[in-house]
Amino acid sequence: MHLADHPARRRLSAALAGLAVTFRGMTAHPDEHNCECHWGSPEELALLKTPDVELEPDLLRRTWQAIDWSDHAAVLRRVLPQFATVLVAGHAEPLFGLEQAGYSFARGRWQQWPDDQAGPVREFLHAWWVQSLTDPDAVVPAHQVFVMCAEASGTVRPWLGEWEKQTGDLSDRRLAEAAAEWEYELLGDRLPWSVGWYEHDEEEMRTELVTWLLDHAAPRLRESGASTDLQHWIRLLGLTDEARWTDPYWSGHRY
Repeated sequence: MHLADHPARRRLSAALAGLAVTFRGMTAHPDEHNCECHWGSPEELALLKTPDVELEPDLLRRTWQAIDWSDHAAVLRRVLPQFATVLVAGHAEPLFGLEQAGYSFARGRWQQWPDDQAGPVREFLHAWWVQSLTDPDAVVPAHQVFVMCAEASGTVRPWLGEWEKQTGDLSDRRLAEAAAEWEYELLGDRLPWSVGWYEHDEEEMRTELVTWLLDHAAPRLRESGASTDLQHWIRLLGLTDEARWTDPYWSGHRY
């Protein structure tokens, strides 16, 4: 199959186009302001109140990372088409992980927007997630997209549910890569990313992720030929306290 014909890529392209149409003409609130010392100049702020003008990369980054907008939802709608395109291209360049981009979505409370706005955002997140699992040329690692989507939505459930549906060789490899990336933090009973939005339940997300890894990922990794070490790391998640630390396959991690 020619990459241009990849179904997940077509879906993602359509989702990005949908964002562009939905949020065309959007601007920040006319009274929006921010600190010149920490955010940017009055001229840059004026750009956020001007519709459909592309922002230079550093200004875009400062805008979506800022946590002190009086109307974050309006600012997010203003930058969303360009922001989403930058995310997919792997050019978002957060200071830490992509969970930071998820925080920006969460602060905008996009799930409370009218259906004709929330729907395209939801479709973008799902389309990007599926593309990260199934497109061999996906730019951003699937485990990073997962974290971004989880923080944007406040839950891991829909993203894990979609992973269950995507059972090809590439998706299996993405699962092994994610499990290897996450094992250190999870074996220390910690979520492998920082939860930055106060309404999100970190322990609930960790518990659901661990349960899914034990119930679904473990047999899938075994059937797909994942390394023995990785399979044992997942198994250890089902043990607690001394039973985990004294297991012959304990990694020796120190926390």
